[in-house]
This record gives sequence, C-alpha cells and structure tokens, in this order.
Amino acid sequence: MKKKNHKYIFVIGGVMSGVGKGVAVSAIGKILQAKGFSVNPVKVDPYLNVDAGTMNPTEHGEVFVLDSGMECDQDMGNYERFMEVNLGSEDYITSGMVYKQVIEKERALGYKGKCVEAIPHITDEIRRRIERAAEVSGSDVSLVEIGGTVGDYQNIMFIEAARGMKLKNPGDVLFIIVTYLPIPNKIGEMKTKPTQNAVRQLNSYGVQPDIIIARSEVALDAKRKEKIAIWCNVPAEAVVSAPDIESIYEVPLNFERDNIGALILERLGLKSRVRKDGLAKWRNFVARVKNPKGEAKVAIVGKYFDSGDFVLSDAYISVIEAIKHSAAKLGIKANLTWLNAKKLETGEEKVETLKNYAGVIVPGGFGESGIEGKLAVIKYCRENKIPFLGLCYGMQLMCVEFARNVLGLKDANTTEINPEAPHKIIDIMPDQKKKLAEGNYGGSMRLGAYPAQLIPGTIAHRAYSNSLDYKLEVKSYLPDGKASKLISERHRHRYEVNPEYVEELKKNGLVFSGKSPDNKLMEIAELPRRVHPFFLGTQFHPEFKSRPLAPHPLFTEFLKVCVKLGK
Repeated sequence: MKKKNHKYIFVIGGVMSGVGKGVAVSAIGKILQAKGFSVNPVKVDPYLNVDAGTMNPTEHGEVFVLDSGMECDQDMGNYERFMEVNLGSEDYITSGMVYKQVIEKERALGYKGKCVEAIPHITDEIRRRIERAAEVSGSDVSLVEIGGTVGDYQNIMFIEAARGMKLKNPGDVLFIIVTYLPIPNKIGEMKTKPTQNAVRQLNSYGVQPDIIIARSEVALDAKRKEKIAIWCNVPAEAVVSAPDIESIYEVPLNFERDNIGALILERLGLKSRVRKDGLAKWRNFVARVKNPKGEAKVAIVGKYFDSGDFVLSDAYISVIEAIKHSAAKLGIKANLTWLNAKKLETGEEKVETLKNYAGVIVPGGFGESGIEGKLAVIKYCRENKIPFLGLCYGMQLMCVEFARNVLGLKDANTTEINPEAPHKIIDIMPDQKKKLAEGNYGGSMRLGAYPAQLIPGTIAHRAYSNSLDYKLEVKSYLPDGKASKLISERHRHRYEVNPEYVEELKKNGLVFSGKSPDNKLMEIAELPRRVHPFFLGTQFHPEFKSRPLAPHPLFTEFLKVCVKLGK
C-alpha cells in the first residue's frame, strides 16, 4: 500500500527529446536507493497507442517486455537495469490507456450522465494511475518521467495532473526538467537561451522546476550555472551538470558530484537512511567498464536500420546493454559492429567478413526482409565454428538453417515467411491463429515471463548453474526422473519450433537444452560443445533480464568463448 506522505518526483524534458531523461530518472532512482529509499519509477508516454507493442522499432526503438507481458517503452528497461527491479504493468502509462479507460467508464455510465471532459476526468485518471503505481509498489518515492518535451501538445494533460498533485501536497512533490545546452560550432560558446525558454514554457503551465539537469557536450561552468539560476528562478546549486560521457552507467556518479541526492532529500524533507557508500558496488562496476583488461570483437546482425543516415541502435538497446554487463563481469570490452542483414542478403556486404569477429549475435525481429541474409550468417557461423547467439527470431532461423543444410530439407522455412512451405520448421502457435484471423495484433503474442526446464549436461544448463547471480529452482520434470533446473525468462513471439520436426532435428545433432515444463515448447537450442564451441539460440529474450550487477549467464558464457577463441 502507498505510504503516508509518499513522495513524487516528476521529470520533464525541455528543448528537445533524446537527451537522456530516461537515464536521468534511472540514475536518480539508483541514488535514492543508495540512500536507503525504495523507489518505483513510472514512465508516461503521451502517445495514443495503448502500449508500445504495435510500434515500428525503426521509429520508436526497442519494445521492452515486463514479466507481466506488458509491452512498453525502452526506458522501462533502463529503469530495471539501473535500479535492479522487476517493474509491474502499473508502472507504465500512455495517453491511450488513460483515454480508453475514461471512454469505457463513460460508456458504462460510470460518470452518471455528467459531461466528460479533459479536466477533471482525464487528469483524475492520470493521478489515479500514478497513485495506484505507488500503492502497488509500496515504495517511498515515485519517479515519474513524462515523455516528450515541454510544449508538446500531447503531454499537457500529464503536466496538468502533476501540477494538481503538487498543489494538493506541495511538500511531497518535486519537479525536475532535463534540458540541453548547445555549443554551436561557429560560435564556440555554450548557450543557455534554449533552457531559459523551456523553463518559461513550463512556467506557463503553472509549474516551476525545483531542479534543472543541464545536458551538454561538456560540463557546465560556474558562469553558466549562475546565468541559468538567475533567469530560471532556481538556486545555482539546483543546476546539475550532465556532460556527455563514455558510459551511461557513470551518470549516477556524476550526478552525485553535484550533490543531486542531498538536494532532492532536502527539497522533500527527507534524511538519508544509510551512512555507508550505497554506490560502492556500482562504482566498482563502472571502474570495470572503464578499465577493461581485454576485448572481443562482436558482430550484431540486424535489420532495423532504416532510419535515414543514422543507425538506430535503440532498436537493440537491451542486447547492447546485456553485452556490456557480461563484458564488465569478465573484465573486457566488447567492440560491437553492426551488420545489415539486408545488405548481406543482396551481396552488398559479404558474409565472409564474419571471419574477422570473435562472435556473432542475431537478435529478434519480425517479417521477411533480411531473412536470407541472416540465414547465410547462421550457416557461415555453424560451418566455420564462430561463436553464435540467436535470440528469438535468431533461434527460429537457426533451426530453419539447420533443417535446410543438415537435414537436407531445402524448402524448410518459417510459416511467418512462407505459409505454404512444404517443411514448416517454425510454425504459428495454435492459439495465435485465431487471434491473427481476427486482426488481434496488439498485446496478443506470447508475452512476459514463462518457466522453462534445463537439460543437465548442456551448455545452457552449465551457464545458468555456474552463475551466482541467478537462483534457479530445481524441479523433477524430465521423463527419466533426473533433476532439472527451472528458469524464468521473458517472451515476445507468435511462432515456435514445429513439434513435428523436433525429433528429426534432434536425431541430426541439434540439442533442445531448454523446454517448457510440459515438454511441448522448445525454449533453447544448441549444438554440443564437441561439435561447436558455442552455437546456441533462445526462443525467449535473455537480454530483458540482464542487470549491470547481475549479468545474464548466456551472454556471459557467449563472451567467455569469444575471448577464449580470440579476435
């Protein structure tokens, strides 16, 4: 339940999007945890989509999935990674959710015939959801990030709801604005005017920020802080410098140099509950990130790059961070290279370039484009014994490639690509057929956390069992009565390995080292180590469970092999 005098911190963007509000919220949450407070972060997305599940990753970035199955914004992934928590569906709010709830309530005469309006009914629903998230979490502080930037039409209702909450409980609500200070090349001076205008815009909504987080290429000097303080009506010490840095995981440490933790506690009338350095383990992690003892060259073969002249690595952000976590644990740096599956498919890029990498990852995705390029990559890695990790679609294509080139089923395919294929190695799950026939696409996949059993003696089993960060439950599910480790991983897919081909794949050497407890769904596929150093795929998304201080064992095992083999 929500605690008495629960505190709320609202974080709003100014000047432009994409400057790190989500990382700022994550860092603040980490700092508050280090001072002894429990925190529940909440992401507000002002778009009218009910959730992020139907959004194009080349435009919006990665769709992150919670244990509950909620498909949400990638910032939720940042929150979970930094704060080492598993968030609930209540911690994600969109305009679509809010308006849908209000309209459904109106249709059911929930407002008793009143005229339903944006104020107070929409703002009341927003406040209800924010307070509900606090109540469910039982936290001390709610950190609420309002997506977009001040001045965006679609986030006005959320700012208005937050303003009303501060009006009701002024000592329990804090406002932070994250702005950007440009340094134009031809001028060579850091400009504060965009920040001044952003704060003035926020003032026009009746909100005065308590703290300004100033993003820029370099740290702010005292002169700039004084100028912002004068024009934005905040003390100079409430202007927090946030310069560009090599690793986002340095942000909590940088913020603390400007005493943001003490500043927030003072403004909210709180006192630190710990005397020790609550960020000690985090500092050690950051030190390992910044001072690697070796490196491994890893290629990520994706296809969500159609975003103009710039590679949208945000489409695979959880994979990237999971690699970083495991690399830090091993004391190395993973040098990542992006390879476009579409170019590999057309021959614009040659698959033989893979010999230059210590390992290759094929992440998840949907649809037909670039698939033959990915299949060529998988075949090359299998035949040339290059460590390979396939995630979701990557595992499915791994099975298709094995069927084509080992079983000799040249027409093998996935139903997603060719519904008429004579050998449907990957087929749609039975319950999904009806949903697709009805046009039910949103929130209808196999979503969220599901258990799986591990087969003893396999690479996957050893990786999980050797990880001190993963406490696995032991169950006796196997037909021969042997004990099996039970894991819980997050899913997002409609298709599975076709049960009709499982035995044939196994007879030819493919090992299904992870299965659903009822043995019907294949969760992990691999080749034995005597055949290949590391050739493994997962139907689930292990990247969603990786944390900086608790890296995912499969990524760690993959990188171990990459380091051992060199490159």
